[in-house]
Amino acid sequence: MLLPYYKEGVIECGCDEAGRGCLAGSVYAAAVILPPDFSNDLLNDSKQLTEKQRYELRPIIESSAIAWAVGVVTAEEIDRINILKASFLAMTRAINALSVKPEYLIIDGNRFYNTTGIPYNTIVKGDGKYMSIAAASVLAKTYRDDYMNSIAAEYPVYGWDINKGYPTKKHRAAIAEHGISPYHRKTFRLL
Repeated sequence: MLLPYYKEGVIECGCDEAGRGCLAGSVYAAAVILPPDFSNDLLNDSKQLTEKQRYELRPIIESSAIAWAVGVVTAEEIDRINILKASFLAMTRAINALSVKPEYLIIDGNRFYNTTGIPYNTIVKGDGKYMSIAAASVLAKTYRDDYMNSIAAEYPVYGWDINKGYPTKKHRAAIAEHGISPYHRKTFRLL
């Protein structure tokens, strides 16, 4: 059972990212502020949901949230600053794009480089503990999947519509056979 908030009585925003371990594509993050009375029995860590469930939840989250936003950092930026910093930057971009300024942030993971000036706490496996982080995980994952599906049409040999850029055997075999695309993260171990 997910908890409604970490800190009571403040405008709390949950953050999570998707695509950190991929060989290709941008990293996406979402920031979500849910109303204190929000409840949904299906909502969970996006990795525990089916694709169909994630896409069913997305419009519910978007219409129920006080505010939500998605932040993106490209493969070129990832290669320039590294994936950890890129994940923090994607979260920061999402937080800064919110239409309502949060008073407190809860971040999925064990660290966050905070340039927002907003107090925060990191929570390991937070996407399986708090509703706003779970909601952020669903938005980050579905928006990134949409993006990977769109670039898969441009470069079908890599199977991104299925592997979403993760290092599957088929993805690595396609890199070995066809070389890399402009969307591959050149600083990652691609083979």
